Amino acid sequence: MTYVPPGSGWPGDPARPDTPVAHDPSEVRELAAGSRTLAELTARQSVCRACPRLVEWREEVATVKRRAFAGETYWGRPIAGWGDERPEVLIVGLAPAAHGGNRTGRIFTGDRSGDWLFASLHRTGLAARETSVHAGDGQRLIGTRMVAAVRCAPPANKPEPSERATCLPWLSREVALVAGGVRVVVALGGFAWQAVWPALKDAGYDLPRPRPPFGHGAEVEISRDGAPAWLLGCYHPSQQNTFTGRVTAEMLDQVFTRANALRSP
Repeated sequence: MTYVPPGSGWPGDPARPDTPVAHDPSEVRELAAGSRTLAELTARQSVCRACPRLVEWREEVATVKRRAFAGETYWGRPIAGWGDERPEVLIVGLAPAAHGGNRTGRIFTGDRSGDWLFASLHRTGLAARETSVHAGDGQRLIGTRMVAAVRCAPPANKPEPSERATCLPWLSREVALVAGGVRVVVALGGFAWQAVWPALKDAGYDLPRPRPPFGHGAEVEISRDGAPAWLLGCYHPSQQNTFTGRVTAEMLDQVFTRANALRSP
């Protein structure tokens, strides 16, 4: 077995052995649209097999493993959204890391990007702990939920456009299910900014035209059913960005401090 079987006892596993599995884009659309609750949706996300290239890659990584984690069992499945079920802040990332979320079963958990991100979330009051090491470690998001635009780890961290399109119904349905309370959406990087735009539209948000460009600190007012909300842009805390100084701890803190302020006016 090259992945953790659903319902086998992994901490936080939302699925069961009988959770329905999507094998192609049409089944993703059907299962996402038919998900009545977050629990049902996240379970279905976590067993999806609709993108053959991503399935092959995530399971190969889970089999070969990185030397530092050779003795560990890798999750090897899609990473479902997690956090507060009635969030005021929704954080959207790109995709799980091959030896981060694909190993631990939780996005931004067990990798350097997550080290930077959770430290900032903790400093700004959006996470209970400053680290996110593995599922079941006691980490908790405060008034916040976290999702990935693409739920599987992609080769070279680069999903193909068709894979983003296939995964969109999962994201759109998750946004719709939490939209009643969300006041702030934070897009981590240009890929997430582009991906979340159609998801927001699908979920009933009124969006400005033309689409504003992504940038660190970008702030766009949006609304749903007459209630104001905001979309914030934040550079992704990737190692490439943090090592080169394109992203600093202060820059992350500025965005999440602003998100925290906007969620509770």
